[in-house]
Amino acid sequence: MAIIPSPSPSHFSRRAHSFNAAAAQYAAHRPSYPPALFDTLEELTGRPLDGSRVVDVGAGTGIGTALLRARGADVIAVEPGDGMAAQFRRTLPDVPLVRGDGNALPLADACADLLTYAQSWHWTDPARAVPEALRVLRPGGALALWWNTSPLDVPWQEAQANRIGCHFGIERPEDRNADADRSALADPSGRLGFTCRTVRWSRHVPVDTHLANLGSHSAFLVQDPATAAAFLAEERTHLLAAFPGGTVEEVYDVELMVAVA
Repeated sequence: MAIIPSPSPSHFSRRAHSFNAAAAQYAAHRPSYPPALFDTLEELTGRPLDGSRVVDVGAGTGIGTALLRARGADVIAVEPGDGMAAQFRRTLPDVPLVRGDGNALPLADACADLLTYAQSWHWTDPARAVPEALRVLRPGGALALWWNTSPLDVPWQEAQANRIGCHFGIERPEDRNADADRSALADPSGRLGFTCRTVRWSRHVPVDTHLANLGSHSAFLVQDPATAAAFLAEERTHLLAAFPGGTVEEVYDVELMVAVA
């Protein structure tokens, strides 16, 4: 399930910073991204990643950064969080990393062919982040945003989303935004013309990995530890009933949005 941050400014800030204490858990258990995502990214931008200057903003522990680099991109990472940046440096010590965020990029004008935000655009203020993206991109460059989301047409994932919503009082994203245009949410100013694609993929992981992945989401990290642990213990029972062999098939839709400057 894609868990949308609360609109409360103080709670939003708390969730945004919650990852730093769980950076190692995040790095070890969060899902990666499929090759088809990067094929689609190249299609929509009209240029290969190989040889492109890419800035990966909100790079976190480097999951997306590593894959962009593997495709031949010349990557610079931008990350605001202390814990995430420390984990990034352990994982990718030879990739340039600068501290900052998408609202005020610590980069020169017209220096990038591509700006990427993997799981991170929703932590920005688009009124500030859109002008910054346009400033940093070269003419013809592109802004790419993507998120791994859990499609709720998969029955066990819908059931889990309902349990999370009931337990923590979290509104399901499709309930809140079903009629909203994703492009307008990403750029209320309308300055960018996004093309949207969805790439479905899946991975098979042990139940413990799935639970650790779930627990690395900000909605869990900001809970009282005992409350989160109680939910995850009960969730283990539900998962083992659905997957008696102990291996969970996590299905993801990568929601990709690309705008060419």
